[in-house]
Amino acid sequence: MSKNNSKDIHCSFCGISKNEALMLIAGDGAHICDRCVTQAGEILTEELNQRKNKSLQTTLKLIRPIEIKQHLDQYVIGQDEAKKVISVAVYNHYKRLNQKTSADETEIEKSNLIIVGETGTGKTLLAKTVAKILNVPFSIVDATVLTEAGYVGEDVESILTRLLQAADYDVASAERGIIYIDEIDKVARKSDNPSITRDVSGEGVQQALLKILEGTNVNVPPQGGRKHPDQKMITVNTSNILFICGGAFDGIQKKIANRLRTQTVGYKMMEDEEDIDLNNLYKYITPQDLKSFGLIPELIGRLPVLTHLNPLDKETLLSILTEPKNALIKQYVKLFEYEGVELKFDKEVYEFIVDKAWEFKLGARGLRSICEAIMLDAMFEIPTTKEEREETSLHITLDYAKKKFAKSDIKKLKVA
Repeated sequence: MSKNNSKDIHCSFCGISKNEALMLIAGDGAHICDRCVTQAGEILTEELNQRKNKSLQTTLKLIRPIEIKQHLDQYVIGQDEAKKVISVAVYNHYKRLNQKTSADETEIEKSNLIIVGETGTGKTLLAKTVAKILNVPFSIVDATVLTEAGYVGEDVESILTRLLQAADYDVASAERGIIYIDEIDKVARKSDNPSITRDVSGEGVQQALLKILEGTNVNVPPQGGRKHPDQKMITVNTSNILFICGGAFDGIQKKIANRLRTQTVGYKMMEDEEDIDLNNLYKYITPQDLKSFGLIPELIGRLPVLTHLNPLDKETLLSILTEPKNALIKQYVKLFEYEGVELKFDKEVYEFIVDKAWEFKLGARGLRSICEAIMLDAMFEIPTTKEEREETSLHITLDYAKKKFAKSDIKKLKVA
C-alpha cells in the first residue's frame, strides 16, 4: 500500500511524478521537484537584483552642475574652468547611471577626464571636495605604487579594492562609483626607445589601465595586495565607473612652449591673434603634449576630457589663506579655541606668509609650512591648564612672525 502511494506522489507545482524527477523534496502536505527549485532560485535572484537596482536609482539624486560648482567654490579658490569641467563630468555621470534604454538605442558614453596643473594648485583638493557632495562611492588612489602584474608594488586592480572598501563591499554600488587616480604623470613612458628592460612602472601600468578605464569585468582581491591562485576574488564591472586622473606633469611646459614656438615664429598669421601667456602655458595643453610627455595614445583616448589648473598668484594665495571654509587661518583659530585662547593675526602677517610661499614656489602647500614655522612655539607652549595660563589671547604681529620665521630652518628651502 505504501509503495503504491509513493509512486503516486507528484510535484505540487508542476505535477511531475516522483519517478520522472531527479529529486522530490517533501514539505508539510506538499512536494517540490528539483526543476521547480532551480527555477524558483532564478526568479528570486532576478527579483532581488531588480529591487537593488531600484534602490540605487532612488539614492542617485541629480545635482546640477551649477550646484556642484557652488559647493566647490566654498572650499577651492579660483580654478573656475576646471570646476566647470568636473561639475559637468560628475553631472553627466549621474545622468548616465539613470539612463533608460531608448528606442534609438543611444547610449551615453562615460567622460573620463584628466586634470593637469602644477603642484599645490588644488588637484587633490578638488577631488576630495567633490566626494563630499556625491551619493556614490568615491576613492582616491595613488598611481606611483602601481606596477605590472608580477613585480614588486601593487597591481592595477588594487585601485578597485579601495572603491569596494568605500562601498562596504557592495559590488552593485561600487560599479557606479568614481575613482580619482593621483600622480598619473608618474606612469609616463620613460623613453621612446625600446629597451631590453621592461618599464614595469611606466608603460606597463598604462597598458594595464586601458581595459579598466574603458570598461571590463575585473577580478579584484577583496583585501588588496597581490593575487594568489587560491584567493577568493570579487568580480567588478568597470563600465559605469567614472575615472578622474590628475598629475603635475613637471616639464610639460617646455614641450608646450616648443610646440607653440613652431607655430608663432615670424609674423603672426592673423592680426587678432592673442599673445601667448608665458606664465600659464598649461592653458594651451593638448593631447599631443600628453603624448610627447610619455602617455600612450590608447590611454589618452580613454581620457577624452582634458582640463588644466592655473598657477596660483599672490592674490589667490592670500584668498586661499583666509577665505575658504577650511582656510588655514581658520584652522589655527579653531585649534587655539580648544585651548581657550583667542588667536588674532595682523593683515601684514598674511602678506608676509604669502610672500614667503611665493618665494618657495610650492603653491598652497607652502602656506602651511610657513604657518607651522611661525606658530610652532605658540602651539608648544599654550597647551596648559587654566590655572597655569596667564593669557587668554594671542596676537600675531608682523615682528612676531618675522622673528619666529627667522628661527626656523624653513628659510633654507628658498628657491634660487
